[in-house]
Amino acid sequence: MSASAVSQTLGQLRDRGPIIPTAVVATAFKILLFPAYKSTDFEVHRNWLAITNSLPVQKWYYEATSEWTLDYPPAFAAFEWFLSQPASLIDPAMLQIKNLRYDSWATICFQRSTVIITELLLVYALHKYTTTSPSSTRKQSHAVALSILLSPGLLIIDHIHFQYNGFLYGVLILSMVFARKDSTMLLSGILFAVLLCLKHIYLYLAPAYFVYLLRVYCLHPKNVFRPQFANVLKLGICMVGIFGATFGPFVAWGQLEQIKARLFPFSRGLCHAYWAPNFWAVYSFLDRVSIVAAPYIGLKIDSAAVNSVTRGLVGDTSFAVLPTITAQHCFGLTLAFQIIGLTKLWLKPSWDSFVGAVTFCGYASFLFGWHVHEKAILLVMIPFSLLAIKDRSFLASFRPLAVAGHVSLFPLLFTLAEFPIKVAYTISWLIIFLYTFDQLAPAPARRRVFLLDRFALLYIAISVPLMIYCSVVHGIVFGEQYEFLPLMFISTYSAVGVLGSWLGFMVCYFGL
Repeated sequence: MSASAVSQTLGQLRDRGPIIPTAVVATAFKILLFPAYKSTDFEVHRNWLAITNSLPVQKWYYEATSEWTLDYPPAFAAFEWFLSQPASLIDPAMLQIKNLRYDSWATICFQRSTVIITELLLVYALHKYTTTSPSSTRKQSHAVALSILLSPGLLIIDHIHFQYNGFLYGVLILSMVFARKDSTMLLSGILFAVLLCLKHIYLYLAPAYFVYLLRVYCLHPKNVFRPQFANVLKLGICMVGIFGATFGPFVAWGQLEQIKARLFPFSRGLCHAYWAPNFWAVYSFLDRVSIVAAPYIGLKIDSAAVNSVTRGLVGDTSFAVLPTITAQHCFGLTLAFQIIGLTKLWLKPSWDSFVGAVTFCGYASFLFGWHVHEKAILLVMIPFSLLAIKDRSFLASFRPLAVAGHVSLFPLLFTLAEFPIKVAYTISWLIIFLYTFDQLAPAPARRRVFLLDRFALLYIAISVPLMIYCSVVHGIVFGEQYEFLPLMFISTYSAVGVLGSWLGFMVCYFGL
């Protein structure tokens, strides 16, 4: 090979950036985690493989042999069916519906491998994000892409606990990247529609897409009263086609109500076992404190709700002192805060404002939504990562979110063997990327609020003794008593960080 050819090859590798080599190394590490702890979600997805492989489509959403019934949209069910085809060659026993909690080594290797393989879409999306970034911000985009690829959240949730978030967030990021250019705006909408058909949690982000596509793609940029009819027609046909192909057969079979009941189980409680670090976690904590303080300040206590409040289990929604919260309250608060962010997007529809609005919608739904899972923090962290080092003000509000969001996921891995992995990996990630971000983030054009910097420093300092207490000291002192306390402490601590981050983000977002 000539010197010029070698030089050209090296140049091409440099242009590709560090995403692909890092993905290869990360994959090797994830393979080593195959024997690690796996949650009930592993059995959930094994059961879905069996359902979609063994039964006709008409019976997918009625099968109830296992308690882990199919409760994702039909496109994800089709995804499970697709994975079940090679699964039948690996270990046919995993596809038997009655083989509850079946976890042969072949099954474990297969299911964990599918998470890694499908995560290649995330690798491609991040590669696309870096290559389409302006050359002046190429270093920043590479740092952001690596931080997402190596995210402790994705490692904990997908590769140990077990889910397919990497694949799904790959679709989301790719959709956001395509929203950068007018020529790929339609493809952005198509991908997001597909994403909604894969997992309905992304409905929380849909208002940002609706406003942005309407304002930028469907209406004339200089006159909002002048529709671009060709674009409206193309987008409308694509949306109707995607949702029609996904849900149409079930509508024809009269199963739409059954799917709705599976996808939106509103009978579940307000809080998801105290773990989701949102506004309602703080509300629950204040109610718990009020039980102790009530006799001294003359407040009434609902004795029937006391046990519910102190257990922190799924489905427990009663409060002993504070007013009870309903799903309608959650919907109203979520919508109200989302509208605030969407107003800014409508008035200034830039790509940065769009990413900010997606993040804003993620914040609102996570902080005020009904029965929010702790894993949903990724709805905030991953979109926010794309703006984290836009300037130092954004970074100041991202820091407490990065700490709080990852710490809040620690209770997902409660076994001793995974303790050093989750702690060492997360601390390493925080040190490396928060330091790197600090070096790359430019000074903001507007005046900074340094109070948030001090809050972040104090907040990070508290995290270490808190983790030591919740993970080690509490068990030594109390044994199996007061099991709800460590969860409540972690949730409340994390919620304070997320709320502080949200307040800082709002200042930055409205200054874009």
